[in-house]
Amino acid sequence: MAFKTTRPLRFGDCDPSGIAYFPSYLNILVGVLEDYFASLGFPWKVLVDDRRIGVPTVRLDVTFVRPGFQGDELEFVLAVLGIGRSSLDLEHQVSAHGQVLWTARHRVVSTSLDTHQSLAWPDDIRAALTPHLETTNAHHPAT
Repeated sequence: MAFKTTRPLRFGDCDPSGIAYFPSYLNILVGVLEDYFASLGFPWKVLVDDRRIGVPTVRLDVTFVRPGFQGDELEFVLAVLGIGRSSLDLEHQVSAHGQVLWTARHRVVSTSLDTHQSLAWPDDIRAALTPHLETTNAHHPAT
């Protein structure tokens, strides 16, 4: 089950010609990921401050298809492709006006903010992520 949300492409996200500046896309993507975890019941403030869990990006492969423009309403679809011991493989599709602007394959890893080492997904977080898997047998315990 994919997570869907929208974000406006604001003036500050664009270059002087009104075309989306790609680093802004990545900043917006982090906000979408943060909202996804909050929708599961794990807001990042709780993960970071109380549970001392980080979720850094370790791999990101982005394909830009067409430009986005200031004022576009970006439609994000986040799909969970796999859950490893500490990793989470995601796929993003970002559209505006019914056309795909860009896609991304994204891996994040659960880490301890105290030791800065990978950390197995806690059982409650794994249980919340599992129903969102897009494929069966997508748990990868070795990763």
